[in-house]
Amino acid sequence: MATERQSANVVTLRNLSKIYGNNTVAVDSLSLELRKGEVFGILGPNGAGKTTTIRMMLGLTEPTSGSIDILGMDPLRTPLEVKRNVAYMPDDMGFYEDMSGYENLDYTARFLGLGYDERRSRILAAVSRMRLEHRLSDRVRTYSHGMKRRLALAEVLVKRPAIAILDEPTQGLDPHSTAEFLTLIRSLKKEEGMSVILASHHLDEVQSICDRVGLFHAGRMDLSGTVDELATRLFGGKMEVVVEVGETGNRDVAKILGTIGGVSHILQEKEGVYRVTVDSDIRPGIASALVDSDVALYSMDVHRHTLDAVYQAYYKEVHDAA
Repeated sequence: MATERQSANVVTLRNLSKIYGNNTVAVDSLSLELRKGEVFGILGPNGAGKTTTIRMMLGLTEPTSGSIDILGMDPLRTPLEVKRNVAYMPDDMGFYEDMSGYENLDYTARFLGLGYDERRSRILAAVSRMRLEHRLSDRVRTYSHGMKRRLALAEVLVKRPAIAILDEPTQGLDPHSTAEFLTLIRSLKKEEGMSVILASHHLDEVQSICDRVGLFHAGRMDLSGTVDELATRLFGGKMEVVVEVGETGNRDVAKILGTIGGVSHILQEKEGVYRVTVDSDIRPGIASALVDSDVALYSMDVHRHTLDAVYQAYYKEVHDAA
């Protein structure tokens, strides 16, 4: 019998591998779980195995070994049913260039078996959210790259899938459209419980929207979790607190900070500003120590490690170990 945790997963990959005929290993014993309503970011350099993994999940490439479960279905045995429940927005979008935006979206809606009124209702709602109403009757060949990205996102909305797999979805979008897209994904997750796999090189976007991330290298995903969990793995769980104080007189602030348990390093950046490396968030202890020493405390800000720092540290570690 499936456990409660297993039943909450909408995607489960177990020991998935893909080896091509020339013995090239594209994916190597990869396991992954995507939970209902979760946004999971997959990251890594080109050739790391991300696209091959996605293709196997969609039933477009047969795995050499391992198992794939998508909403309780095997994409190789029931590919059409999987495609009805999973929306895929590839990096290289494939539209019928001589058809209008509306006709392309209607083609997708027909595949879902929807009647005319429902198709039209979904299409008009989707293009309104993506601000494409004024170009809906134009042939797609006349669309800019950014407009085609928005049309692809509209196609995801038309399908109303349980799972969306988005490959570089904000590529070519202007900052305003990018912000709208990220807001859209948050709302789909919150309001409809949609699960999303997001592949992107824009690490700030991934960090802002993803619940967990996985780092790919040489066909494997050896590191996955929240950004804080990955930072703990790579940096030992330490964080930095930037402390700003007022006039110190003859008081040695660095010495005061050094007496606090959990402080491992202190750097004075400039007059009155100290960067303190700590094992956990001990801001109350810092405040107490300074106030007890009659030091005026102006501000304290926790600087957690960014996804960019995690990404750089991981791939440096991989490179150094090679």
